[in-house]
Amino acid sequence: MGIYLNPGNDLFEMSVNSKIYVDKSMLINMTNSALRTDNRHICISRPRRFGKSMAANMLTAYYSKGCNSTELFKNLAISQTKDFEKHLNKYNVLKFDVRGFASKVSGGKEMTEKLIKSLKRDLLKVYGNMNFSEDFSLEEMLGEIYAEHRVPFVFIIDEWDCVFRVFKNDFEGQKYYLDFLRDLLKEKEYVALDYATGIFPVKKYGEHSALNMYHEFSINDSAPYSEYMGFTENETYLLCDKYNLSFDEMKEWYNGYLIDDISIYNPQSVVLTCSRKIFSNYWTKTESFEALKVFIQLDMDGLQQSVIKMIAGEKIKVNTEKFENDMVTFKSADDVITLLIHLGYLTYSKKTGEAWIPNKEVLQEFINCIEDSNWK
Repeated sequence: MGIYLNPGNDLFEMSVNSKIYVDKSMLINMTNSALRTDNRHICISRPRRFGKSMAANMLTAYYSKGCNSTELFKNLAISQTKDFEKHLNKYNVLKFDVRGFASKVSGGKEMTEKLIKSLKRDLLKVYGNMNFSEDFSLEEMLGEIYAEHRVPFVFIIDEWDCVFRVFKNDFEGQKYYLDFLRDLLKEKEYVALDYATGIFPVKKYGEHSALNMYHEFSINDSAPYSEYMGFTENETYLLCDKYNLSFDEMKEWYNGYLIDDISIYNPQSVVLTCSRKIFSNYWTKTESFEALKVFIQLDMDGLQQSVIKMIAGEKIKVNTEKFENDMVTFKSADDVITLLIHLGYLTYSKKTGEAWIPNKEVLQEFINCIEDSNWK
């Protein structure tokens, strides 16, 4: 068991042992159906604090050969499915959080090289007896390991898009990183499952994407994964009943994210409200609102008027198709609004093509930005 290779189930065990835990284990049933198929490349993007990392830790606990998770899952919904034991702790898992590497370097290329070095080091701890050549690439090492041991790999990549948020203008470094992921994962027989999470969908360069093997499930278009990130209305109602809180007030504060016509609540805010018995804007306090202020001050195509309309409770039309999945390429107000949808400041209906401010929690953040910006 290493840091990145088969890291075990400790993180997911902490989630299960928490005072408030909502069972999302049927996500595993979805990923099991994608194992060793052409659909094995999955990218799920959601805003901050929507349960992405918890899901990544859960998948690691389930698939990793580095632990025995039978007891951990025995009371969860996935344990009742027919393939539960078939895949439980049967795979080599490589799990890494890109954010941890980005925080230690100054650019995308340096980050990628540090990541490669760390993954190789973990592999050599377990498979050093295979005497790899010094010039072997990471994908060549994985290919040799799979050829000899016939145990495929599950890749779990958390915050996969961090390079586009931390190194916003490092376009060469971003491309270097995307090319690395393509070479590592695309059309490789050692890949049983490739599960990536982040805030943005896959970044595209020009007409083509280096990572066009991914099946993408963003906040704009997530079916059939819609219910597995964030709390559903029924899950939130049960928590309100258990902790003697007003469901109507909970709905006013934290509801409003419409994902494939399913009403989704911000899980962190719901959990903190249940724990503290106080309704407040918990989610927006996890990150400075300076980012929001910068974006809504870009008054292209009447963006500020659109923001004012949304603060007043209106919905506005938006074309989300042109967004280039980064934080710097803005050609119209639609691009900025689409970015705010992915960041969780707005929600969106694919059916009507409209965006709006989802709830009271986020509305207060917009009002704070307007007051600080001295809009007339």
